[in-house]
Amino acid sequence: MLPQQRQALILEQVREQGAVRVADLVRQLGVSDMTVRRDLEVLDEKGELVKVHGGATAVDDHTSYEPGFAAKSALQRPEKEAIAVSASAMVESDSAIGLSAGTTTYQIALRIGDVPGLTVVTNSIWVADALHRGGRDDQTVLLTGGSRTPSDALVGPFAVEALRSVHLDLVFLGVHGMDPRSGFTTPNLLEAETNQALVAAGRGLIVVADHTKWRAVGMRSIARLDQADVLITDDGLSAEARDTLGQQVGELIIADVTGSMGETA
Repeated sequence: MLPQQRQALILEQVREQGAVRVADLVRQLGVSDMTVRRDLEVLDEKGELVKVHGGATAVDDHTSYEPGFAAKSALQRPEKEAIAVSASAMVESDSAIGLSAGTTTYQIALRIGDVPGLTVVTNSIWVADALHRGGRDDQTVLLTGGSRTPSDALVGPFAVEALRSVHLDLVFLGVHGMDPRSGFTTPNLLEAETNQALVAAGRGLIVVADHTKWRAVGMRSIARLDQADVLITDDGLSAEARDTLGQQVGELIIADVTGSMGETA
């Protein structure tokens, strides 16, 4: 198991349990005590948990907590891939789309490299790199400027100004959380403003969010639930959440994580 995968699993346990012990992680991960302690030190230095004697605890401010791109990439990977399959099927040739920063939108980028005549506007370094490496000669990729966040999004005045000057057919938006009261949210204040500009640039808004984002609330709202023309999530979403979201968003698509076609609710 790679260090990034171990650290992602450690973070997931910390979030679920509030704290972890080194001894337990050694048994679960099948690695040495020194390796676990090194992983905890790395995560502590990044501000993603708090290292304590014998283990680690969760950071207190959940609304402003923002893990790095690598850590998030390893979480809910099958769900994100299933969502990306459904989302990428909506991308048409000769269209102009926006892809926000995020690990789910990155999975979409990996799947649209063969769409002819596509123009992609993004504030994600990872998305731009994926399309640059795997795209066609007739594709255009426009990367905004801006300040870099822990999750490798480019945000701030430069990004907002760039997005205000474009008009897009569809915008694919990844989010930190989705909640009936708070809507779609992010823990980063500048990223919220940048994503709002991206949403405003598109004629249609498609939000991509796995089931763990339900009831999670970031510090700043990006958009209301009813602003989403389409929400693509996965079949781990609860019945209660499906009912609430189905009444709010324009169309709710449930991606089948086992690999079959997504179903529409």
